[in-house]
Amino acid sequence: MAELNSLEELGQATTASEQPARPVHERKVDAQGRSYATGKRKDAVARVWVKPGSGKITINGREFEKYFARPVLQMVLQQPIVAANRNGQFDVVATVAGGGLSGQAGAVRHGISKALTYYEPELRGVLKKGGFLTRDSRVVERKKYGKAKARRSFQFSKR
Repeated sequence: MAELNSLEELGQATTASEQPARPVHERKVDAQGRSYATGKRKDAVARVWVKPGSGKITINGREFEKYFARPVLQMVLQQPIVAANRNGQFDVVATVAGGGLSGQAGAVRHGISKALTYYEPELRGVLKKGGFLTRDSRVVERKKYGKAKARRSFQFSKR
């Protein structure tokens, strides 16, 4: 490598040298034509399979409207499909365990997003821009000794 003496030389050297190529994301589909991904949020872990179909979403063997009764959770679940403009084009089968309903909905959303990018890698930009591929790393803080909870102290008593 040649020695650089000025900023202009550095600029020319970086443009002249080959820029690292962006990673090529390949399509990952199993023998049944499905793509699989694992989604996580809080303590919930979701295993998600996506395949072309009529838009049916099944979670733990039940329809998602029955499993997630709250409309907010149903909306959270469908966000990546709506953002990718693929309404009614993919069937989703998910098994989810751990955590509460909100964490489970976030885990399934994360799993759907990842599985969609495995099935159609060109959707990655749209889903990444929407923030659906990022794992929400916030988890419950552990309880510390000498405290009632993670940070709460025991009640003070003068006597």
